[in-house]
Amino acid sequence: MRAKTFICTTAFTFILTGILLTACGAPASSPLPESVSSPEGASETPEWFDIELTDVQTGETFTMNDYAGKVVLVETMAMWCPNCILQANEVRELHKLLDNPDDLVSVSLDVDVNEDADSLKEYSKGYGFEWHFAIAPRELGRALGNLYTAQYLNPPLSPMLIIDRNGEVHHLEYGQKSAEKLLESVQPFLTP
Repeated sequence: MRAKTFICTTAFTFILTGILLTACGAPASSPLPESVSSPEGASETPEWFDIELTDVQTGETFTMNDYAGKVVLVETMAMWCPNCILQANEVRELHKLLDNPDDLVSVSLDVDVNEDADSLKEYSKGYGFEWHFAIAPRELGRALGNLYTAQYLNPPLSPMLIIDRNGEVHHLEYGQKSAEKLLESVQPFLTP
């Protein structure tokens, strides 16, 4: 009986470890499109750009379309995710490196359906993050997952994208990105 319990416990531990390592690592073969734009000649933006979000720190509502003509850095995150805190610190450092330019907007979207605006407000203020934080409505999460990849709903992968001044979406590699790497990614879009 003890041997059977030991084998079951060991098997469970290996399976759980494998699941956790898979969830916290970058996908091995999930290609990202370089950018996603509207069909040639069309000036339409993705429908999710119209979804109304509420900045939990200010209570103000906004959409991605409100920032047309600016560069928007979007990160999906969750409060329970330690990688998200590390990545947000790099976003803060990016803004310092650029001296907080008016034409760069950062938005952190909480994609965990179990988290709420009050907790997210406390989280963002507690860490001193001064950009937009919003709870992503289910329709936004579905849109991100369907249009780009389901990995955008897996916060430990540090999924991020850039929306350029023309409304084109550019994916960043999964995994932690230093402030310097983020600078290298956004700089070409900030240059007029």
